Amino acid sequence: MKLRHLISMLCAAAMSALMLTACSNDAEQKSSDSEISSDSVSTTEESKDMNTETIYKATEENVKLLGRTYFDIDRLYCALSGTGFEFTFTGTKCTIAVVGDSNSASEAMADSHARIGIYVNGERVIDDMVDHSEELYTVFESDEPQDVTVTFVKLSESPHSTIAVTDINVTGTPIQPTPNKEKLIEFIGDSITCGYGADDPDKSHQFSTKTEDVTKAFAYKTAQALDADYSMVSFSGYGIISGYSDGEKKVTQQALPKYYTKLGYSWSPNGLFAPSDILWDFSKRQPEIIVINLGTNDDSYTQNHKDRQEEYSAAYTEFLKKVREKNPDAKIVCAFGIMGDRLFPYIEQAVENYTAETGDGNVSTFKFDVQQAADGYSADWHPSVTTHDKAAAKLAEYLKTLL
Repeated sequence: MKLRHLISMLCAAAMSALMLTACSNDAEQKSSDSEISSDSVSTTEESKDMNTETIYKATEENVKLLGRTYFDIDRLYCALSGTGFEFTFTGTKCTIAVVGDSNSASEAMADSHARIGIYVNGERVIDDMVDHSEELYTVFESDEPQDVTVTFVKLSESPHSTIAVTDINVTGTPIQPTPNKEKLIEFIGDSITCGYGADDPDKSHQFSTKTEDVTKAFAYKTAQALDADYSMVSFSGYGIISGYSDGEKKVTQQALPKYYTKLGYSWSPNGLFAPSDILWDFSKRQPEIIVINLGTNDDSYTQNHKDRQEEYSAAYTEFLKKVREKNPDAKIVCAFGIMGDRLFPYIEQAVENYTAETGDGNVSTFKFDVQQAADGYSADWHPSVTTHDKAAAKLAEYLKTLL
């Protein structure tokens, strides 16, 4: 009886061990199946994301806005030089839909059409004149998903043309705004800031948006050198008290200060939107530095007339008050001299008077080197790219001392 009982107990133990092993193996198999299933789901979801085509609007939630832009209802309006947006995504395709103003389809207005540049990972892949009322640009296309940064920049200025971006169509992951850089610099200027004639090395030629490129001008290059975001408020031919003149008549309609608080200015009733009707929201993001480069066009009017030069200086002081009112903490730099420096002493006088009146010591002057024939000229005797490079390098070194 004892032997039989012992054998029975041994058999039961063996059967129990076999059952435990089987359960363990079954659990391991289920765990393995679960892992495979999870990986499969993950891969499927990732694949699905890469094949998803989505239309986005250029809102602050989706893109980083560049310069003074304005979003209304379903589109982003761009007028000033350098305005646009930037975003990232991972995927296989991106297209951007652009609407031109009422002049865009006019051959007679070919020298005033908007010029745009679109970049993929820092390389300009689209360089085009918006010469149709609607344009669709294929910015990026690939068989395999890639990490992509898209940058859209209006290369030409606002008086001649305006555009709007309606759709950003992406196949891939959701688009994300690129992060803001640590510093923002605002540049207030004229044709020099706009990059007038930057792509036309013939000084006998006149203005055309076809040869205007803000990214080749000193302001944009200064921001790049300092790894800063930028905002341009610049119009060719504009000044503090007068636009470009024959020396007899003051061109008051081209005095920039009255447009400083606006989104921009366009002289044409272009049927798209009027940037001068839209007030700029200075609370959006305050610049750390503001660089003013105005006076070249005033000089065509003031020339050597002492009373006119004094008028320019007094108006400059008043403009500084307006800039300070809207930007209470910015360092303001009053720069001048690339296309001639005759008015520079009157800028120094304006800053001295402003500081004496307000007690604000956070304003300084900066003198550029006057352009040299050896460095060449662009259209209408404007600075060459070489001159812009030299000006940017010198200004960037000075701004480093302020930052």
